[in-house]
Amino acid sequence: MKCIIDRRAQFSASHRYWLPQLSEAENVERFGACARPMGHGHNYVLYVSMLGDLDEYGMVLNLSDVKHVIKKEVTSQLDFSFLNEAWADFQQALPTTENIARVIWQRLESHLPIVNIRLYEHPELWADYQGNSMEAFLTVSTHFSAAHRLARPDLSFEKNCEIYGKCARPNGHGHNYHLEVTIKGEIDPQTGMLADLVAFETAIEDRVVEPFDHTFLNKDIPYFEKVVPTAENIAVHIRDLLENPIRDIGAQLYKVKLIESPNNSCEVYGAGVSDAIAMMMREPKMAIV
Repeated sequence: MKCIIDRRAQFSASHRYWLPQLSEAENVERFGACARPMGHGHNYVLYVSMLGDLDEYGMVLNLSDVKHVIKKEVTSQLDFSFLNEAWADFQQALPTTENIARVIWQRLESHLPIVNIRLYEHPELWADYQGNSMEAFLTVSTHFSAAHRLARPDLSFEKNCEIYGKCARPNGHGHNYHLEVTIKGEIDPQTGMLADLVAFETAIEDRVVEPFDHTFLNKDIPYFEKVVPTAENIAVHIRDLLENPIRDIGAQLYKVKLIESPNNSCEVYGAGVSDAIAMMMREPKMAIV
């Protein structure tokens, strides 16, 4: 039986975004506060995902052995370090979240059967790397608060209540929505970035968070005058709003995940990757530990 197991680790480190071939003014224009001379730091959280067969002891790998490998090859070298100087790799391409994930993969792939490296720079920004050359995924997490009512205008109140239950009540109800937007792209061999992070965050803020926050979706967002603002429909609309802006910054919109409440969430994929769901459904089921 195939299983995927995850091992969590963490390290604290600082880094600076600075390209020597650019002038000071050009570095500041490109990287903003991240170009400041003394750098800045993060408490990084690392998840190493590994795939294997269950052995006679009910394990894929001995997690004690995994812990020591990760400590030896990664965290003992990076913890309390200045990343730009910690590894030679970061003198070639800046230690961005996505590039750190890529290099960690390279450090571990000969020791562990890894299938994914996820690195959190902080709880609202993380990267995934799966061993595909310079390809990586970058996710930004944010939130907005909004109210909605689930009811089709062509149906009676009774029929809407039958379909949507309490959510069809005339005055609506609200949620603190959590939004995760994942983009896919190639890591630039100099900047270490798959896209301009500020432009990525700005696209989400300008196209989604600012227009949606503290609204009654059915009445304040024209799209939902005729479309029922279920979590699924909201996620689809957010995807459509972000497709072109993400393409404009040189990346591909991979996935939008909308968490309506701790009990309800949905995911939709960007154009060109919508078949990913079908592929997932065809894959053998794996236990995730």
